[in-house]
Amino acid sequence: MQKNRTGTLRRATAAFSLILSLAVLAPFAPKAHAESAVPQSAAQIKLSFAPIVKEAAPAVVNVYARRVVAQRQVSPFFNDPFFRRFFGDQGGFGAPRQRVERSLGSGVIISADGIIITNHHVIKDADEVRVALSDRREFDCDIVLDDERTDLAVLKIKDGTGDFPHLKFGDSDKLEVGDIVLAIGNPFGVGQTVTQGIVSAVARTHVGVSDYQFFIQTDASINPGNSGGALVDMSGNLVGINSAIYSRSGGSNGIGFAIPVNMVKLIAEAAKHGGKVRRPWIGASMQAVTADIAEGMGLDRPRGVLVTRIAKGSPAAKAGLKVGDLVLAVDGTQVEDPNAFGYRLATKKLGGKAELDVMSDGREHMLSIALEAAPETVPRDTREIGGRSPFTGATVENLSPAVAEELSLPSDEEGVVVKTVAPGSPAERVGLQAGDIIASVNQEAVKSTRGLASIAGTEPYVWRVEVSRDGRTLRFAVRG
Repeated sequence: MQKNRTGTLRRATAAFSLILSLAVLAPFAPKAHAESAVPQSAAQIKLSFAPIVKEAAPAVVNVYARRVVAQRQVSPFFNDPFFRRFFGDQGGFGAPRQRVERSLGSGVIISADGIIITNHHVIKDADEVRVALSDRREFDCDIVLDDERTDLAVLKIKDGTGDFPHLKFGDSDKLEVGDIVLAIGNPFGVGQTVTQGIVSAVARTHVGVSDYQFFIQTDASINPGNSGGALVDMSGNLVGINSAIYSRSGGSNGIGFAIPVNMVKLIAEAAKHGGKVRRPWIGASMQAVTADIAEGMGLDRPRGVLVTRIAKGSPAAKAGLKVGDLVLAVDGTQVEDPNAFGYRLATKKLGGKAELDVMSDGREHMLSIALEAAPETVPRDTREIGGRSPFTGATVENLSPAVAEELSLPSDEEGVVVKTVAPGSPAERVGLQAGDIIASVNQEAVKSTRGLASIAGTEPYVWRVEVSRDGRTLRFAVRG
């Protein structure tokens, strides 16, 4: 009996000592936030993303794109120089055969009548597009809009019920690094899959998969086949379209990129109004601020974008923006490089205004710039060059701010620009590319497509061509 009482007393003393120690140390202990508290009940332990997935997953579809490609068969003897000598470049070919190419991706239904957002690269050059819903129903689709510059496309389900599950748009500008997100798609064609992660960054601008370099980065697992799928927030709203991954192996390395939904909204709106994307244009070119530029301007760090060119008569010129000005923010949102600046403008609606925070001559002030569509100051006069010249197979247009905006060229460029180059054509063989500005041929300035067509009809002994590409001047000579 005495032994039991002694044990009880010792336990009581130890308990009292522990309570006293906790009371003494309590003021010095870090206070835990409610969000990081341990579960306090069985119900909390069972917390799950399942309710969000049940609402969002039915609106995510598998996208199957199909295209037919003509392919000529080549006799194995054609590789022998002896046969090539007698039959030339055209010998040894059999009759053309058709080959079917298929691509697989994902898409997101954004309205009850069956409007779907996916990636441009998922349905590129497709002859047929079909989607499969999570309930295993399948439908053919029409391509309503296909915008390569944003890598987005809009589909419309044919012969649907008109009552499809769909996701609501969120606001990608309200996302913060550390927010939890879910990625839903069809990786590797295994079937609909949901992965969870956080927002790793909100303004990645050097990804290189579209003209508008501004992406949400997430560590939610994204793999081939996820392209065009949904990135949703904890309210079940669509905040991005999964588009690309950074990978050396082809699989997920925890670095995935999604197009912000605020860009998606504009493409969806354009699809409702004729299927043509019209973007704001202010007529100014920008460059990033380096450490040396920042030091020369007396800045504490590199920030903003530097104005390098202003088109005559443009909204930027009318507003008073000048070469050498530093643009720090657009409508109160800071911009750190030209891609971020371009994204902020591209997500604005035409007809409105943008408020720019500008530093000029060391003083900071606000400028209000009208958001207008780029004008077509000269007729395009689109022509495909034929005949026997280095330009045969190239489709060219007269440059104007509208054409320059479409091709992501400086808006004050003039002359003739290459729009497309036919595969296997003489133009491709000499190295011409879309976006090249043809400056002169045999020292004769090229000022219009009509002029280039006239020059291409001549037969000089040597073609000496001068081309402007990405701000560089290239020269080459081709024997006639």
